[in-house]
Amino acid sequence: MPRKLLRKFLPSHEMVRNHPHLARFTRFLHHPNLWHLNRKSVSAGLALGLFAAYNPLPLQMLTAALLAIAFRVNLPVAVASTWITNPVTTPFLFALAYWLGSLVTGQSVGALPSLDFDWHDTDWSKLLPALLSWVVSLGPSFLLGLLMLASLSALLGYLLSRLGWRLYVLWYWRRRQDRVQ
Repeated sequence: MPRKLLRKFLPSHEMVRNHPHLARFTRFLHHPNLWHLNRKSVSAGLALGLFAAYNPLPLQMLTAALLAIAFRVNLPVAVASTWITNPVTTPFLFALAYWLGSLVTGQSVGALPSLDFDWHDTDWSKLLPALLSWVVSLGPSFLLGLLMLASLSALLGYLLSRLGWRLYVLWYWRRRQDRVQ
């Protein structure tokens, strides 16, 4: 991947370190691999972020950040890659996870149960318990499907990012050699 392009979109180490809300966590953010744009760190950060994206609770970015810090991989890439799950894609991915889990466990594939939450209610503190009870009502086939999708997308993301990085380097070297000749 072109580093210059990634550097345009990712926050700098200093910007995150000097952020007022993150001041108490700066001791965890000093490892250089959390910020370096190299093939290994970016690929592993992408894989961890894609894995964390399938977390059924709305804590994907926090999970990705904690995993990136624990495994010392690129933190901004890990957090940004969780955006594959968003309000548009999540229903389709959850339905796919439910279908895949039902297929593996041998359960009959039925319609997803609806989430019992009044979206017009102003008490948003009830969302997390309602979401948790909804996930539990889906059963083990949904959780197995989520785990399978998370693992598959992490593996594919890792392999494709490594391949893409390698192809870019080869293209760049050939282009540079053509300019020299």
